[in-house]
Amino acid sequence: MNAPDPQARAAFRQPQFFQAPRAVESVREEVQAGLLARPAQIPPKFFYDTLGSRLFDAITALDEYYPTRSEAQILAAHGADFARVIGPAPTLVDLGAGSCEKAVSLFPALQPRRYVAVDISADYLRDILQTVQRAHPALEVIGVGTDFASRLELPEAVGPGPRAMFYPGSSIGNFTPEQALGFLQRVREAAQGGSLLIGVDRVKDEGELVRAYDDALGVTAAFNLNVLRHLNRRIGSDFVLADWRHVARFDAGLSRIEMHLEARRALTVRWPGGERAFVAGERIHTENSCKYTPEAFEALLRAAGWQAIEHWSDPQARFSVFAARA
Repeated sequence: MNAPDPQARAAFRQPQFFQAPRAVESVREEVQAGLLARPAQIPPKFFYDTLGSRLFDAITALDEYYPTRSEAQILAAHGADFARVIGPAPTLVDLGAGSCEKAVSLFPALQPRRYVAVDISADYLRDILQTVQRAHPALEVIGVGTDFASRLELPEAVGPGPRAMFYPGSSIGNFTPEQALGFLQRVREAAQGGSLLIGVDRVKDEGELVRAYDDALGVTAAFNLNVLRHLNRRIGSDFVLADWRHVARFDAGLSRIEMHLEARRALTVRWPGGERAFVAGERIHTENSCKYTPEAFEALLRAAGWQAIEHWSDPQARFSVFAARA
């Protein structure tokens, strides 16, 4: 009997997938604590159920949403630079992978030996990775469904370092600078002597920033409101989406865009074991998106222990991509 053809085996390879367990009670307790806070808040990770992930993909195609286009320009222009910093045949760990398109666009330049996609929206990621594996049958593809914002643990199947940690799309802005420092330290530990490639949105005109988070078609509003639908399913709350409206504002003092949901009328939201009354005009804070100067973000990377830092921008200086070594 002839030995199996390696190429034939690769053609039938399936991505490995690991789902981090998370107790329903811990989710309910986290959400309840946020809803009962003054002011109320919902962690932005709850945006990303399957519909939320698809809505975010739609946001990235909007005329007003410059970050995706600006970052894509940088990624397309500097693949060779990234490969020089990262080194040959890396294990590429894509944090907040979403549709995986950004990481996949770097495959020709980086030639990874293993691709590890990490995202909180496990069902969405699982479907996407089937497509990635079919397009790259010889590549080892691993998916990890987990909330990595506060704890970053990768399964043994990822293998030892060094690892190239990829965090695109300016998601680092969802953290306060203090939280971002702790996160960047945890990513450096997970890199195991490897490298980091990270997208960062820059300080710019307030009008341009607000339009990017409050588009004329209302896609970002739908994305923001969908978090209430997601919570209804996750914790049994009774949010009525029509009772709320999307609000985006820029806080110049904190250098960040804030997204909120504002109550259109006085109402009470209930869930098993709790409730919260809202007056008309009261808001739930759903997201921050901090904006940095290149100098400020480089200082943050250095404070987190990263070294050999390099930086590239798009021609309009709207966005930056940083590379660093652990």
